[in-house]
Amino acid sequence: MPSHSTSSATPSGRRTSRASRCSSATTRAAARRSASGPPRWARASGTRSSTTTATRRGQENNVAHFGDYLSAAIADPAADLDKDGQTSLLEAFLAASSHTAEFYASDGRILTEHAILDDNGDKLGIGADFFSGLRATKAARDDAPLDGPRARQWHLVLSPTEQAMPAERRGRRDELELAIEQLRQQKDTLAEADYYARLEPLLLELARLYAGRDAAPTTRAR
Repeated sequence: MPSHSTSSATPSGRRTSRASRCSSATTRAAARRSASGPPRWARASGTRSSTTTATRRGQENNVAHFGDYLSAAIADPAADLDKDGQTSLLEAFLAASSHTAEFYASDGRILTEHAILDDNGDKLGIGADFFSGLRATKAARDDAPLDGPRARQWHLVLSPTEQAMPAERRGRRDELELAIEQLRQQKDTLAEADYYARLEPLLLELARLYAGRDAAPTTRAR
């Protein structure tokens, strides 16, 4: 049976050998480099964690290549899909999934790795095929919340612009972006006027934050 290794990173980008304990202001990112299907990977799943694994099922237990592509993507400018000067865990996951599929196709082999991402703690996870760009667009089973928003905010190496933003302001930015994404996922269940009434104050506060002005916290999307 292949061995398993877990790596994690702090917000500063420094790597550690084991996933560190999470605080209210810290998200843990755990990456399973070799084949590891549920329930093993699900043990790392949590509401404050972003977890990626090379395989979806425990039967996929061959040597995995996904982890190598994931590591390489962190420093690859081509993986930076939103062009913000840094590669998020979500961007690295998507790039690694694509390169893994290309590896098997070019070698004429059956794809035995189906990487998944779980960043909302539901222990379900979704694959790269759920995404169009950086947003999950396919519906999850049983209308489960879609993964991706937290992993999109997790950067192993911060850009100079990101480092210059005060941690408190950056934290509030992340809260607003998550609230906006949560609201977008509820759009089909809300009246149009209600949807935009909830969206507007979130966008206004986010705009003021990026402009460097303090703003009174808005009511969170329900």
